[in-house]
Amino acid sequence: MKNRWIALYVENQVGVLAKVSGLFSGKSYNLQSLTVGTTEDETVSRMTICVTSDDITFEQIKKQLNRMVEVIKVIDLTDMPIHMKEILFAKVKNCTVEEKAELFQIAQVFHVEVSDIGTDSVLLESKMTERRNNELIDLLRSKYKHIEIVRGGAVAIESISTSCAGRAEYFRLAHQKK
Repeated sequence: MKNRWIALYVENQVGVLAKVSGLFSGKSYNLQSLTVGTTEDETVSRMTICVTSDDITFEQIKKQLNRMVEVIKVIDLTDMPIHMKEILFAKVKNCTVEEKAELFQIAQVFHVEVSDIGTDSVLLESKMTERRNNELIDLLRSKYKHIEIVRGGAVAIESISTSCAGRAEYFRLAHQKK
């Protein structure tokens, strides 16, 4: 059993999300994450789905999704080079002044934003990988007693270039003199 990722292009219509999520719940598939948003074509939505399954079950899931009328395209992202991020809010409550200063340092180290500050609270906003967000949560839980965590599902997109030549082109353009 491992996490597997699917990009699912569907018709942007009422009820499609319910049908897709119903497929997972009806078959008792372990859905880990599901995010949905419209694409550059407002008649099409893209879902990023993470499911925990074995190989056989995952193949069944893809086949069942492909059979749905509203599904335009199913892409298995599991073994592809992708860029993936998850949004996370972490509210640390009942902070002392010293703890607030420490939270600002943590925000700098983790490259997260301090989105809001109260008299005794700090709200951190993170857009990182699930693994990196887990590391942040573990650190906050180890240091602070009163935290509130809100996570959104992950979004993913295929990498543009996976070849050495493509990466070389990226670095050439990124470091080009202006």
